[in-house]
Amino acid sequence: MSAPLTGQAVTARAGVNIALVKYWGKAPARGPEDLNLPAVPSLSLTLDGLTTETTVRFAPELPNDRIVLDGRELDPAALGRARPVLDRVRALGDLASPFDVVSTNHVPTGAGLASSASGMAALAAATARLAGLELSPGQLSAVARLGSGSASRSIFGGFAAWEGPEARAVAPPSHWDVRLVVAVVDAGPKDTSSRDAMGRTARTSPYHAGWVSQARGLFDEGLAAVLARDLPALAEVMELSTLRMHAAAMAARPPVLYWRSASLAALEALRALGVQGLVSGWTMDAGPNVKALVHAADAERVRGALAEVAGVQRVLVCAPGPGVSTEVVARDAAW
Repeated sequence: MSAPLTGQAVTARAGVNIALVKYWGKAPARGPEDLNLPAVPSLSLTLDGLTTETTVRFAPELPNDRIVLDGRELDPAALGRARPVLDRVRALGDLASPFDVVSTNHVPTGAGLASSASGMAALAAATARLAGLELSPGQLSAVARLGSGSASRSIFGGFAAWEGPEARAVAPPSHWDVRLVVAVVDAGPKDTSSRDAMGRTARTSPYHAGWVSQARGLFDEGLAAVLARDLPALAEVMELSTLRMHAAAMAARPPVLYWRSASLAALEALRALGVQGLVSGWTMDAGPNVKALVHAADAERVRGALAEVAGVQRVLVCAPGPGVSTEVVARDAAW
């Protein structure tokens, strides 16, 4: 452990990650350090270009922590979701000072594009370095998980797996020359948050137990496919995992339904490309946006096809991205 950077600030950058094999549901928490433990294992890809940038400084003059996200100060409820990360860093560093945080999402917020994952990963990394903590990637992953389960995976670049208190690296960005093509159907905040939808599914869906019981098999198949760079095998697993996750959510009471007509039309466009011989694997998170994993050489063809779908607002092409990074900056750099 190093000395806290009391006269400086730290900026962290973290990329969003998209689950190729889904995390949907939490294990019971016995204490504050058990928040957001996964009920099922998941496999993800961290993306380049869709990031959160967060700058943090100590603020002993403030009565409480303060977070400004995209130019707006978070209300107490939103701040409360980040507080487990801040409290854990304070406990590890034996600190008492509030944190002053300025964060910018270079990705639509709350739209099912994993902005909470990149946001909490950046927050954990920035505050940990500011506090002088020397955490391993796994330890930092466990801190980020307290704010958002999927944030545990955004600590790592490329492909990552998450099965317990912390995520782990599976393969670096250079492992596989693939692209994730994102059809943005709606960039606005969704009506039901992932957190609320997961809880409702676990409490009320008759399919939840089946979802949990079959998840390990799909995870093992997906992991093997990534390591072998086998896109057809991974595509099958991705699509099954997505359909089973959403089926469980749709069967909740009241139902959780994120799909839109444009989502289905985008899937039909991908199916048509498949008939022509193009290999892709699609997935959808807690939101209406469709993501297709393809070989890099096919990315522009897929982008063009999805851009022609009625209701698709824009299409993004993302390469595998790096893990979280930090740098020390001037104390007032973001203020």
